[in-house]
Amino acid sequence: MTTVNSETSTALNVPPMWLRLLLGVVLVLGGVLVLGDVALATFVSTLFIGFTAIAVGAFEIFHAFWTKGWGGFIWQILLGVLYIIFGWMVVNQPASGALVLTLLLGLVFLASGIVRVVIAFSHWSNAGWLMLLSGVFGILAGLIILSGWPASSAWVLGLLLGIDLITHGIAWLIYGWLPKAETA
Repeated sequence: MTTVNSETSTALNVPPMWLRLLLGVVLVLGGVLVLGDVALATFVSTLFIGFTAIAVGAFEIFHAFWTKGWGGFIWQILLGVLYIIFGWMVVNQPASGALVLTLLLGLVFLASGIVRVVIAFSHWSNAGWLMLLSGVFGILAGLIILSGWPASSAWVLGLLLGIDLITHGIAWLIYGWLPKAETA
């Protein structure tokens, strides 16, 4: 049996306190900035998703040439083409892209919330109430997004991005104030 000595492991060094705090402040300020104009943030997020899909599609096609067998090659080419078509459609019609992405996001929140509620009852003895709470929030978020759709597509992606940046920034601020943070 091999053991790992924490002093000789190649774990990443913990960033200095000032850097962790700076990252937290930048993320919180970025989140507040995003919340200042959620419609613009939704537009930019939609374009980013579209360009990312195009890049992923190109890499998928490029990667297909190293796949063994015609079956894998054809499927990877097809998948790459689908990514590129999706990305191109989102970039050329960002409002429609935001509509589709918001609808999908609402459905994902709803479905994942339902799954978490079911899981909560089967794991009740292991703090299942936390999973239940998480599931209920997921269901509510999905219902709120879907009940306001299509109008919600103008602000949902930007709002969620802003909230995510702020909560991520708060986590880094808390982490930054720890006297000696543990390595991940």
